[in-house]
Amino acid sequence: MPRFKASDGTSLYYEDEGEGLPLLCLPGLTRTMRDFDFVAPHLSHMRLIRLDYRGRGLSGWADPSTYTPLTESRDVVELMDHLALPKAAILGTSRGGLIAMTLAATAKSRLLGVALNDVGPELARHGLEKIAQVIGKKPAFKDFDSLLNVWPDLAQGFDNVPTSRFREEISRLFTQGDTGLELTYDPALREGVVAALDSELPDLWPLFEALSELPIAALRGANSTLLSADTFAKMRAMRPDMIAAVVPDRGHVPYLDEPAALDALLQWAKRL
Repeated sequence: MPRFKASDGTSLYYEDEGEGLPLLCLPGLTRTMRDFDFVAPHLSHMRLIRLDYRGRGLSGWADPSTYTPLTESRDVVELMDHLALPKAAILGTSRGGLIAMTLAATAKSRLLGVALNDVGPELARHGLEKIAQVIGKKPAFKDFDSLLNVWPDLAQGFDNVPTSRFREEISRLFTQGDTGLELTYDPALREGVVAALDSELPDLWPLFEALSELPIAALRGANSTLLSADTFAKMRAMRPDMIAAVVPDRGHVPYLDEPAALDALLQWAKRL
């Protein structure tokens, strides 16, 4: 399995496939590279590089204090160095978008462009509180069938989604253990989310401004609890050239293979 060691010794797992313009796919906070399974077939003309962050998926766990966008952005740069990759575009889902904006502020010369999936420089507190309610807690379901029965209610904001897609989704979010479903990440990730909610949320607009002159795209789930319509409108006003799309019937986060999402991503890819 392809791995490399970060500068602090943490073993990180990645996948690198295809040819063409390099696209680094960075998943959500508690998610893995499987976030991009649904969109990958539509981006076969690009070189897709996917990373499991430290503490997630097949990567090694680390000191919880290093589970931050700043350290994770350093891991991304070190992966690029490992692959001898001078520049790459980034498709960032939620946490991945925060990392992409961090890189724009700290290592902009390494970026070809950025696409943000349901994330921006303002995060709705109620959305973060919703995440804090469940993050780090072992699922109370013995198997995938039990979870599937209630998933449509748990996945609020996702309308007109076939049961087959919900099943595919949960099979990527959890694993089957001897005593029930298990998390695919270090439960200590919870510490950072709780700490963030206990303090004033930082001003991330300077990070968004750091994306200036880069080709960017932004997607928002129409029912998103994390990226508000007002914040999305401010982003569009600040970057009139940004390819922007609202994905109907989706909350946080769109799957990326919806027609509206695909159209925006393929337009963005052409600009790169």
